[in-house]
Amino acid sequence: MIMGSPLAQPAQQTLDEVSRPLSAVEFCVLDLETTGGSNEHNQITEIGAVKYRGGVELGRFNTLVNPGCAIPSFIVLLTGITDLMVMNAPPVADVLDDLLEFVGDAVLVAHNARFDIGFINAALVNNNRERLTNKVLDTVGLARRLVGSEVENCKLSTLAASLGLHNQPSHRAITDVLATGDLLHFLIERAAGFGVFDLEDFSALSKFGAHPEAQKLKMTQDLPRAPGVYLFVDFAGKVLYVGKATNLRSRVRSYFGTNDTRRKVGSLLKLVQGIHYIQTPDALTAEILELRVIARLRPRYNRAGTRSEKYCYVRLTTDEQWPRLVITKTPSTRGISLGPISTRSMARNVIDAIESVVPLRRCTVRMGRKYRAPLDAPVCSAAQLGLAQCPCSGTADAATYDVAVQAVVETMHGDSVDVLGRLTAKMLVHSLAQRFEEAGDVRDRIDALETVLRRQRQAKELCDLGRMTFVSDDVVYEIECGILVGTRLADQLFTPFSAGEAGGIGVQRAVAMPLLDADIAELTRAPDPRLTNYPISSSMVDEVMCIARFIESQTQQVAY
Repeated sequence: MIMGSPLAQPAQQTLDEVSRPLSAVEFCVLDLETTGGSNEHNQITEIGAVKYRGGVELGRFNTLVNPGCAIPSFIVLLTGITDLMVMNAPPVADVLDDLLEFVGDAVLVAHNARFDIGFINAALVNNNRERLTNKVLDTVGLARRLVGSEVENCKLSTLAASLGLHNQPSHRAITDVLATGDLLHFLIERAAGFGVFDLEDFSALSKFGAHPEAQKLKMTQDLPRAPGVYLFVDFAGKVLYVGKATNLRSRVRSYFGTNDTRRKVGSLLKLVQGIHYIQTPDALTAEILELRVIARLRPRYNRAGTRSEKYCYVRLTTDEQWPRLVITKTPSTRGISLGPISTRSMARNVIDAIESVVPLRRCTVRMGRKYRAPLDAPVCSAAQLGLAQCPCSGTADAATYDVAVQAVVETMHGDSVDVLGRLTAKMLVHSLAQRFEEAGDVRDRIDALETVLRRQRQAKELCDLGRMTFVSDDVVYEIECGILVGTRLADQLFTPFSAGEAGGIGVQRAVAMPLLDADIAELTRAPDPRLTNYPISSSMVDEVMCIARFIESQTQQVAY
């Protein structure tokens, strides 16, 4: 079952972008006989080709070729082609023009195509011509996937006998071509059972047919070749997994490839009983909607669904008399917060980076305005080493501490030149002393601090812009405080999907029944842009950063 919702329909595809139905494709089935197996050292002795469209034969090409050398005896026994037979035949150089004219722009088909196409290309190169650029199908790979379990092997003779093909191969070019043509059409009929009716999907089928869930490929036959979001659902209609794609059809079908050995993919596909999709005009909108749908549905197979739960913040507790740096789960109006930061270990690196060059206190004692240090309070080890101040022991100087706090405040507000300069100098000292492991630790802390500050700057600059319109590749984006509130193609009327409004961004139903338990508009609605006040909440930062990165990449392309 596939259910879809086109979202602000994309521009009509060109003929080149739309895969041709198999019934309209012109196939040229090709077979060669040669003096041996190497196209570097052996020559062609016979060429056979037959053209088909819609299962109907359109024409034949068949000729013996003088190889310019003696034909080995075992080849004579195999093919029946003798030196006497090819004595008056034309050399391959005289055949190539007629062959190329016959082939035209048809899709080339061969059984073990690498062999036949390799010999033709070698002959073309040796005669100062360009290699073939036609699309090529190999019936060996297709047969292996579609009927491999039904036959002893995928030799042409075995397939022809086992499948009861009308023509049987005989190691002569034209008879082998006719047998390959019969096999091609048998495989096309078999592929229809997997919902494969066009050239692109048929060409890719060799990767899918052996998959244990390959019968579910037919669920993908109505997926568009357009950007969007796809949702795998189980028999009860519950969403198992949500993903994005620049080409929905191609991406979803790729799950049935034989190269994906991830255990979770296998167990996911066993449960899949339906596919939903939301078609979008571009990849950015698809990425944004994927984030929103995952956040609202929290599918069991989406690791990214719990990513925001791992976010944290570094906070400077300026509400205390002796401020310190702490890691918190949520931002607070008390103090100064930096983040959200993707992992706790990265937040720890940020704190270590600052504390390694700014002597803040490192103890966890809560010290209010009336705090007085006990007379017997010990001095912490970091203070004894000169790396920190220790106000809990009563040994810290308030004026000196205020200077350190001010350096941290400036850094967290984006003015990090001083702190990063100290860190770089420290790394250089370790490096010159050949303490490379310590230098590497400092480098990692610098990277963490720079990354967090860069993300903060990008997000804050975008949010501070308020409402803006951005155009890229004929797609118009309406952005408000870092949130995507509308997308449209340049030649269409704008339809917003602002918070609280039903219908999403021009949402239209492709079916008359609900897409999911929740309305599609509810799943894709934009969060309220007014909630993006800094520091940005962990639930909204991914969308803001996604848009910030996109705009930055587009700006860099224009500058280049």
